[in-house]
Amino acid sequence: MNFKQLEAFQAIMLSGSTTGAAERMGLSQPAISRLLAQLEEDLALRLFVREKGRLSPTAEAHALLHDAQVLMDSAQCFRRHAEQLRLGGFKRRLLKVAVPSTLATTLMPLLAKRFMQAHPDVVLEVLSGSYNDTERALLSRDADIGLVRLPTEMQGLSTRATLDSEAVCIMPKGHALEDLAEVGPLDLIDASLILLGRQRQIRHDIDMAFRQQRVQPRVALEVHSISEACAHVAQGLGVSIVNALLAQHCPHDAITSRPFRPRIAYQLGIATVANATTSPLQDTFTRLLVEAMEAPSPAVALPSAL
Repeated sequence: MNFKQLEAFQAIMLSGSTTGAAERMGLSQPAISRLLAQLEEDLALRLFVREKGRLSPTAEAHALLHDAQVLMDSAQCFRRHAEQLRLGGFKRRLLKVAVPSTLATTLMPLLAKRFMQAHPDVVLEVLSGSYNDTERALLSRDADIGLVRLPTEMQGLSTRATLDSEAVCIMPKGHALEDLAEVGPLDLIDASLILLGRQRQIRHDIDMAFRQQRVQPRVALEVHSISEACAHVAQGLGVSIVNALLAQHCPHDAITSRPFRPRIAYQLGIATVANATTSPLQDTFTRLLVEAMEAPSPAVALPSAL
């Protein structure tokens, strides 16, 4: 029996399937199945039965779930202790924060400076990537807190604070769309669009808005972060539709924005693993992150974004 087997067991219990567990752990479905088979063999117990194509936990699985969680928590404490020793000894504390790529190089440096000036004994680790990357990092305990899109894709997370936002159309300064109070699909019939990749929820919402008004969008570029969209718009390559709360932190003074209609609402959350013990340090950083997200960045010229 090893830690990876226990992690797979817990992931299957939380997600209800090997496919869901594979997504949570960033492994393939066959790899999860092998870990489960090895665990059942090592324990000489049947933990799951297949009923109508789904895995159902046995009474033994339910009885062992709490013990598995205790062991995983102990292993996580061991790893954290080792990281603290590596980073500077017993007196230093470690806080790991996961944020979208757009914020990692814009908002986070200023926020980290403010936080670390008040907490010089803390080592801050910043992870960046997609919202799914953040959820995986939280569930694997690679991050303590993270900014996620709500509702989350994966189970097992708890939201500690929420941030509401909506979609805006961003454009180069001087663009003809600046004359409008708000922008809709009919205004973008002939516009070159720079849109987020199709796997993202905002893209599905945008596509639906265009379909409802029977407009065929002219997609010139597909990107995978709001910071990329802002950078391409700043070069005059087109216009984009993005989350206003993140767009206002893009470091480009060559772009502006208008509200997008029909309104597309978004909610972000600062999340932790469900039932995890939180610390005053995490509470402090959560509060600072919310304040920084809601305060427009002075380096960003998006006066009408919110």
